[in-house]
Amino acid sequence: MRGLILAAVSIVLAAFAPAAHAEDAPAGVKGLFLMADFPSVTVRPGTTSTVSLRLQNYGLPPELLDLSVQGEPQGWNVSLLGGGQPVAAAMPPTNGNVSLQLRIEVPANASGSQTLTVNAKGKDTNVSLPIVVSFAKNLPAKLSLEPRLPNLRGTAKSSFEFTVAVKNDSGKNLLVSLAAQAPQNFETSFTEAYGSQELSSIPIDAGQSKDVKLKVRPPSTVKAGQFPVTMRAAAEDATVETKVVLDITGQPQLSLAGRGGVLSATAVAGKESSIPIEVTNTGTAPADDVELSGSGPSGWKVAFEPKSLDNLAPGQTREVQALITPSEKAVAGDYVTNLRATARGESASATFRIGVTTSTLWGVTGIGIIAVSLLVLVGAVARFGRR
Repeated sequence: MRGLILAAVSIVLAAFAPAAHAEDAPAGVKGLFLMADFPSVTVRPGTTSTVSLRLQNYGLPPELLDLSVQGEPQGWNVSLLGGGQPVAAAMPPTNGNVSLQLRIEVPANASGSQTLTVNAKGKDTNVSLPIVVSFAKNLPAKLSLEPRLPNLRGTAKSSFEFTVAVKNDSGKNLLVSLAAQAPQNFETSFTEAYGSQELSSIPIDAGQSKDVKLKVRPPSTVKAGQFPVTMRAAAEDATVETKVVLDITGQPQLSLAGRGGVLSATAVAGKESSIPIEVTNTGTAPADDVELSGSGPSGWKVAFEPKSLDNLAPGQTREVQALITPSEKAVAGDYVTNLRATARGESASATFRIGVTTSTLWGVTGIGIIAVSLLVLVGAVARFGRR
């Protein structure tokens, strides 16, 4: 019975063992091992570095192991981390491992080289690993670029802004030059992340990073598609590049004009005049449900035939008739009429000068009234002038 219980407990423990760390032991290998991919590192004085470690158990039962570091010089700050937290012990499972990090913070006046010894000590097992730390005051220039959002979507009217972290990974301060390579007729510029001043270079202290904005404005006539832009940062012998992508969607763009581009016409007071109007889509996407409307001086009527267009393809021009009726009381002269075309997310307007003339009947009537007035005046002078 006791054997059955132990077997059941063993099965449960095996089921809950961390599968990500489990692996078969190599043939003929058994024991506890403390390993590092890079047991000898070169760091810059006054900085903090991290060395990745691995505590591997091949074929041994799990055991609590105390962790320690020996050889820490005065003024240094050395600690062991597990899962991002300081740890003092570890227990790797059978045929499994535990990941550790040796965090090394060295003073600015450190020189030469030092050896730190990492120990893992249990009741029956004791392993150690020496880590050699050397110093170099003049590490070669090294840069890195990290765009926060490398792909942005918008229309040809959009202004695309990419925030990019520029990091100086070298051991000295650098003046970093910035450049961008974009498709033809695309405009590019750089500004600080929280400013509007354009710049072509930026100073970055050793081990620090700064955010810059890469602004890209596409030409208004660009077609829909994806357009890559290469950003380049350079300082001394170091050069680094990264790519960002503009995902440009199509956008309709409307324009209104009279036939042949004319923006003037004539009309007769009180009478409807038909004026040919050309509606053009100069954009890169179809314009759907284009509504036509207009307005004029008080008492005027403005309508269209047809009143709307179902679809206007990119580059297409359709002719419609603007039906304009000036007020019957309008006197001869020039008037302004506004015509509009509106589609989903896009609109256009044009101002037309309408020269109004009065009806011939009104002219004849006016002449008659003037003639009668003159006759009455002459008769009055002739009659009363003799007295």
